[in-house]
Amino acid sequence: MTTAALTPAALHRCLADETRLTLILLLGTESELCVCELTEALAAPQPRISRHLAHLRRAGLLHGRRQGAWIYYRLNPALPDWIHPILEASRDAAPAAFVAARQRLIDAGTASRRQAACHAESTSALFSSTSGDIA
Repeated sequence: MTTAALTPAALHRCLADETRLTLILLLGTESELCVCELTEALAAPQPRISRHLAHLRRAGLLHGRRQGAWIYYRLNPALPDWIHPILEASRDAAPAAFVAARQRLIDAGTASRRQAACHAESTSALFSSTSGDIA
């Protein structure tokens, strides 16, 4: 689906799922995130996150880019203007899942530190530190 075909009903169907809503809100606060960052932030299995990301990409809400073995997602820069106030209002309402996932990203450090840990051989250390330092 292209952004031209994205209707309010289609948008709300996408955002009706808490995982998809959380993914969209996280991507609205970051320039882009790697699948492994999203997996860790949502504390969910990678296949589940990838399935939801694919749904959002097909709807025209996201763009993905491959860099080596990793895929980075960002909001589609060509989203219609009417979508942005909806996303802002949703973020301002701060759903609990978004708040928790956003805090996990913050605790994990900067994007470059998260991605370095993510791309290391073991991703288990990515969010293991409670001090925000990557082990």
